[in-house]
Amino acid sequence: MPSPSSNRRRNVLLGAASAAVAVGASISNAVGAPAAAKGGPGRAAGTFTTRDGVEIYYKDWGPRNGPVVVFSHGWPLNSDSWESQMMFLADHGYRTIAHDRRGHGRSSQPWDGNDMDHYADDLAQLLDKLDVKNAALFGFSTGGGEVARYLGRHGSKRIAKAGLISAVPPLMLKTAANPGGLPMEVFDGIRAGSLKDRSQLYLDIASGPFYSYNRPGAKPSQGIINAWWMQGMMAGHKNTYDCIKAFSETDFTADLKKIDIPVLVLHGDDDQIVPIGAAALASAKLLKNAKLVVYQGAPHGLSDTHKDKLNADLLAFIKG
Repeated sequence: MPSPSSNRRRNVLLGAASAAVAVGASISNAVGAPAAAKGGPGRAAGTFTTRDGVEIYYKDWGPRNGPVVVFSHGWPLNSDSWESQMMFLADHGYRTIAHDRRGHGRSSQPWDGNDMDHYADDLAQLLDKLDVKNAALFGFSTGGGEVARYLGRHGSKRIAKAGLISAVPPLMLKTAANPGGLPMEVFDGIRAGSLKDRSQLYLDIASGPFYSYNRPGAKPSQGIINAWWMQGMMAGHKNTYDCIKAFSETDFTADLKKIDIPVLVLHGDDDQIVPIGAAALASAKLLKNAKLVVYQGAPHGLSDTHKDKLNADLLAFIKG
């Protein structure tokens, strides 16, 4: 026969479980309520399977019939990194969509296919599945490479405007033809850090150069650092390792030259991860219709540190 103390423990656990279910239901209802109120079916997220068998997770927020804005995230993050922009634009009547790149976040972790061509093809399948039309497509950092490769590889039939935010194109790696790029030793160092202790690597990046928290007088946010680390650790080890080559060695020059729609090129001039000279300034010269915006003193991770300004600039670009 269970002891009185055992019964008390069981009752406490049952009570906690019931409370958790009630809280979860309340949160679910609260999240779904805005979309339903605006005529949407309460969509929040979903998955689809690519042609090579990879399950891709995506978020689909905001009014169902609103103009569409699509986001592609950076390394080693996931769609959660766009939450501020998605919430802001959804509240302004836009349907906002963001996916976790293969191997990242809640998507599955394939051993192969961790390269820009597969990333672009996955994005194309997502937009086809959702039948996206006349969308604005924004990519941050590695996601900017995905956006450029998508437009170069699949064209702009579904996209009306695009944005490269702190983005890696046209080429991060230093070569004879790209003397302003970063030397291979930089990326070899990231790979070595990933193999040695990627958890510590992610903490070091987020606590330092990503947000310029290593600058004199900086005021680090432990919450932002923790969120960055958590997103990185959700991703697959092999996937994030392979992605280092994808974001650093892929040349997007030909892709940029093919893009025939307006492109917002936005970059901080204190970006220590993707230096502005070989990135935004070079990309703007290759694009047919670019609007270059430089954030003075801004770091790489400006979607967090400068989110209010970024949100306003994205909205103005979309509406303009």
